[in-house]
Amino acid sequence: MASQEEIFEKLNKNRRKSDAMDMVRRLEAVIEVVILAAVFYFVWRNFYGADRSLFPAYFGRGKYVLAGVYGILLYLLCHVMNGFQFGMMKQTDTIFSQIIAMVLANFVEYFVLSLIANVLVSFLPILLLTLIEAAAIGILCTIYHIIYLRTHVPRRLLMIHGGERPERLEEKMSSRPDKYQIEGVIGAEAGLEAIRREVADYDGVVLHDIPAELRNDILKYCYSLGIRVYAELKLSDIIVRGGEVIDLFDTPLVLVRSRGITTVERAVKRLLDIIVCLAAMVVALPVTGIVALCIKFDDGGPVFYRQERVTEGGRKFMILKFRSMIVDAEREGEVLPASDHDTRITRVGRVIRSLRIDELPQLFNILKGEMSLVGPRPERTEHVQKYLDEIPEFVYRYKVPAGLTGYAQVFGKYNTTPYDKLRLDMMYIEHYSLWLDFKLVLMTIRILFLKESTEGFEVTDEKRQA
Repeated sequence: MASQEEIFEKLNKNRRKSDAMDMVRRLEAVIEVVILAAVFYFVWRNFYGADRSLFPAYFGRGKYVLAGVYGILLYLLCHVMNGFQFGMMKQTDTIFSQIIAMVLANFVEYFVLSLIANVLVSFLPILLLTLIEAAAIGILCTIYHIIYLRTHVPRRLLMIHGGERPERLEEKMSSRPDKYQIEGVIGAEAGLEAIRREVADYDGVVLHDIPAELRNDILKYCYSLGIRVYAELKLSDIIVRGGEVIDLFDTPLVLVRSRGITTVERAVKRLLDIIVCLAAMVVALPVTGIVALCIKFDDGGPVFYRQERVTEGGRKFMILKFRSMIVDAEREGEVLPASDHDTRITRVGRVIRSLRIDELPQLFNILKGEMSLVGPRPERTEHVQKYLDEIPEFVYRYKVPAGLTGYAQVFGKYNTTPYDKLRLDMMYIEHYSLWLDFKLVLMTIRILFLKESTEGFEVTDEKRQA
């Protein structure tokens, strides 16, 4: 058992290390935004600003306000897209996130400048700005990544598990050797005292499927030493985290309402779904027409494909997609999920699936109220029954409408298990807000450029604890 002096010494050391890393990451973000705002000011001053009749009020201090507002907008969008998580995310993911945020900021700024000038200004300077900033983002993110690799020492972790060794979780964390090194594994059966002796030699611990009482004891011990804990969330943890703190008594209470989203949230969400869908359908109309013609000319079959799916409350509906497979691909009646090299996928189908264009017709499902822009992805009725047989808690997903995109689609991977998909969707349901919807929509744009995506149906025999 560590002495009081040893506990405080380790706690202060860990806190100083964490504070220093946080300060460096924030400083890097500020430096990058200042540089990009300066690039914006340079382009505006030398191109748009060359005609003083367009922006007469912005040649005093207004020019600095213009650049400052651009910097704030860029910072907020990068923050929403997790673009400043240097070292946390892979370098390519960070660059993608920042470039998408920058393109959105430039798109908004173009229309702001047009409104100020009361005329559609030339788009060429904005295009030049985008190219320069993309290069700057690539250079700065690479520099920050090199700094991270040279200064960051991977955390030495002890994995504590109950039952079988969690090879899947161990494999996931080992895929980031720059951040984590699992150097020790110990089972819960070793007992609290043995685990305490082991914990003191590591920078952090990973908790996987251990009894609640033992987990609480380990958490409190690590908290006292300032040792990081990576605890795999159970469904009950996610539900409690989404609860409301009650301050009526001198005993802290958390109220878990178990109702999904409120009536007001549901009404606002529905209104925004309609507005965004109508706008998106106007923008996507040319693409929709071209895709429809290509599908028809390819094999002469129907343009659309309908399939029964499950949404809020277990209601069934027919989801609408552009047909990407041959006609009667499942004519034998057997459910056969498509694979990457499936011979049933048509030539046009391979293109629209890779670009995710096959999902566009679901905007009609959203307008009809069968789906929402954001929510758990609707599963096939056959898959739902298989999931429920294996994981009864899968029914929790149906407290909210199904969505075109969702938490599991943004944060999941190509090999995400059904149970992990459930936990991700529960994170959305229990922490719902309009801001979260906005964030997930923006982050969906990023994953369109990444190869990884959540997997289809998979049956697993691994036992889970809720």
